[in-house]
Amino acid sequence: MSNKLVILDRDGVINQDSDDYIKSADEWIPIPGSIEAIAKLSKAGYSIAVATNQSGLARGYFDSDTLSAMHRKMIDLVSQAGGSIQHIAFCPHGPDDNCLCRKPKPGLLKQISASLDIQLSTDVVFVGDSMSDLNAGINAGCRSVLVQTGKGLKSFVKLKEKENSHLQGIAVYNDLLDFVNDLLG
Repeated sequence: MSNKLVILDRDGVINQDSDDYIKSADEWIPIPGSIEAIAKLSKAGYSIAVATNQSGLARGYFDSDTLSAMHRKMIDLVSQAGGSIQHIAFCPHGPDDNCLCRKPKPGLLKQISASLDIQLSTDVVFVGDSMSDLNAGINAGCRSVLVQTGKGLKSFVKLKEKENSHLQGIAVYNDLLDFVNDLLG
């Protein structure tokens, strides 16, 4: 397995996000170009992992079988495009559960690192659409990248505010495919 690792947030990066939560495989709709982007990364020798907060489980909006169905759909689409996802880490907790895995904490990224036996470093890229994603990547020692899909436009505005000085220099892309095309040159 490659030591080249890209970790992706799910909702808003790979699939369309919703303030009402993605509650079924039918509601899980890929952002145009995202499946192709993951396949391109795979074909270029990158390991792909997904790190996603799924508080809809804790809130009772869907169950673990439904989450599995959403992930099967994502894996199948990536596979049909010629790519693969090596690991999916998800936080099933709510925002007030004070767990170690919910982004912006680095727990999900550490799970991925342990599962794939790849050290987290600035060679590992974490692609997200929210401030909690960017901070999770930084907290884990990775290089964080922002895409402007999902919550990305709102996050881009916050990124430009002075109080987020620790996020200076974060690369911003239109979407996952834009990032992948730049990464692969």
